[in-house]
Amino acid sequence: MSVIVRSQKNSKVERLVRIVLLQDFKGKLQVIVRDNHLLDLKLLNSLTDRELAPVHQTEIFELTRTRKLKQLDIAPGFFLLPTILEENVASQPDCCFEIFETDGVEIQQLALDDLRAALHAADYRVSVVKCSVPDSLLKKRAPDNGSDLDEIFTSIKNFTTLRIKQRLEETLEIPPLPQTARRIIKLRANPDAAVGELAEIVESDASLAAQVVSWASSPYYAAPGKIRSVQDAIVRILGFDLVSNLAVGMALGSTISLPKDSVWGITPYWVQSVYCSTVVESVVRQIPANKRPSQGLACLAGLLHNFGYLVLAHTFPPHFSTICRHVEANPAISHVAIDHHLLGVTREQISAWLMQLWNMPPEVSTALRFQHDADYNGEHSIYPHLIFIVMRLLRQHGIGDAPPEEIPLELYQRHDLDPDKVREAVQRVVSSGEDIKQIADNFHA
Repeated sequence: MSVIVRSQKNSKVERLVRIVLLQDFKGKLQVIVRDNHLLDLKLLNSLTDRELAPVHQTEIFELTRTRKLKQLDIAPGFFLLPTILEENVASQPDCCFEIFETDGVEIQQLALDDLRAALHAADYRVSVVKCSVPDSLLKKRAPDNGSDLDEIFTSIKNFTTLRIKQRLEETLEIPPLPQTARRIIKLRANPDAAVGELAEIVESDASLAAQVVSWASSPYYAAPGKIRSVQDAIVRILGFDLVSNLAVGMALGSTISLPKDSVWGITPYWVQSVYCSTVVESVVRQIPANKRPSQGLACLAGLLHNFGYLVLAHTFPPHFSTICRHVEANPAISHVAIDHHLLGVTREQISAWLMQLWNMPPEVSTALRFQHDADYNGEHSIYPHLIFIVMRLLRQHGIGDAPPEEIPLELYQRHDLDPDKVREAVQRVVSSGEDIKQIADNFHA
């Protein structure tokens, strides 16, 4: 649970914090930390000899509604609980926080001596612990492309007992590229490939065929009449390019199982993937023809944009839960920074490397690798930029896990996109949410 605060320059309110509510078998406590600092749960638990994890928002709501969890009268949002002041907060005389009301946001100020006194009067102790990482020390982007392999190796050495004497793909135990995907990639490279050949490959995998037909049958496309076959979906609705790339994405997604653990409240994996791919498809059509990227590859990149989430859970299973708890405790911090802080490598680096290992198109590996870097200016930059824009707009609708940051206007201008029209495209897809979820449900049925 957090009272989320954002910095405001040139304001009399400068000492901004958030409150994170944690619990373990010993009970609950609150941590007060600077709003732009990453709360390091591993460090906190090590220093306190606890196993603290974030309390879910639904539980907090129920506890406050029934008054089993009481708030401080002097500071709404702060609780009558054992309290940890992060060292950077404790060294200042007061703190400020935001209270979200129905008619706007109010910033309030609290003297820390008053907070200590109120908690002491209620017989709750206050501790000071150094348990956060300043914003200035967080890596919000993955490093230069050339160092990916070194960082993956280093991360494996640090977080497993394996000695890396084998090839990396054997060490990570990543499954091979599915046969169906290999056949489609080979067919796509043939300029004389026919619709019937693609339909035959897709239909050889019953689950994949059902997924393609489900996609084309969605009310989102408002197809006239019933879609009766994969060939029907290709010819009447989706087209050869889109179906071939979507089929590859669906086949790759099935190679790694969805993790049992996840970040509480996060958009389900396939729902997020379908949202991204569908919006990207719509936005690509807005780009002038002479600058327009491959619609099929853009949709494939959108469908696989969060593939690193699956790979991360598969590659670092003992540590994936730790990452999830840190994301929950730090909702305003990019998961890129959290991954790098905890593992020394990001999910985007690992998934992009895997795309290269599988000989996937470079447009796709580039899209995955640089999707959080608005300044990326290398080859195929339009693909990661599309995902950057789309996922941040979807985040504004509560969809996906993109970092909560603004989209530079220059990014729209660079690709001749009208921001208002892009937002309209996102709104149209969001309005078809039930259709999107119906498509996604068929992916793991």
